Amino acid sequence: MNADYLELDDVRVTFDGFKAVDGVTMTVLQGDLRFLIGPNGAGKTTLVDAVTGLAPATGSIRFGRDELVGRKVHRIARLGIGRTFQTSSVFEQLTVLQNLDIAAGAGRGPLTMLRARLGVPPAVEAALETIGLAGQRDQLAGVLAHGQKRWLEIGMLLVQDARVLLLDEPVAGMSADERIRTGELLQRVGAERTVIVVEHDMDFMRSFATSVTVLHAGKVLSEGTVAEVQADPRVQEVYLGPGSKVQA
Repeated sequence: MNADYLELDDVRVTFDGFKAVDGVTMTVLQGDLRFLIGPNGAGKTTLVDAVTGLAPATGSIRFGRDELVGRKVHRIARLGIGRTFQTSSVFEQLTVLQNLDIAAGAGRGPLTMLRARLGVPPAVEAALETIGLAGQRDQLAGVLAHGQKRWLEIGMLLVQDARVLLLDEPVAGMSADERIRTGELLQRVGAERTVIVVEHDMDFMRSFATSVTVLHAGKVLSEGTVAEVQADPRVQEVYLGPGSKVQA
């Protein structure tokens, strides 16, 4: 089994001469709930696209012993790299349980998929408990609250045994209570996995980030704890604003 860490070395993504990601080097370890922040156009989502194979990159992106650069999207996913997008992608006409069961079957062959399922797979039961939707297992995903849909997406990654989770603005549009519950979910999930959160909500970051990487113009501007990053004059200048102060 691979060591659970994600290591990027001099990663670059260029579109028609524009350097969207310009030499990013960073390492994220298991248990490190890493937040990726920066102004619009900093390259955050493009960097996630590079890790998951959606954007052609140069340099090196390694998960344990496996090099991801140059691999197809589905092969990267099979290595345990999972992601969510800015918009929800659950199957709204199916139940919570059916969504998780389909995700759990993503790696099964056609003959296995045709076979009747006897009971609920243990991985699906565990995911229902982890994401807090055990009581909604038979509800249609389309009637779930916004936050619950985002939790279901995370559950769908868990049943696929994703070891790296890349989450793009997971709390956008959530209520204050949903943000807190999402942060607690990420802490539970991140204790045993490598998690990177692309986020604009600074209060959410301050509450839950273990460490922070700040991108600006495709480069790493600053990296460290929340306090270290907020105290960095360069971060205050380009992102947080000159009047920004470190908050507990």
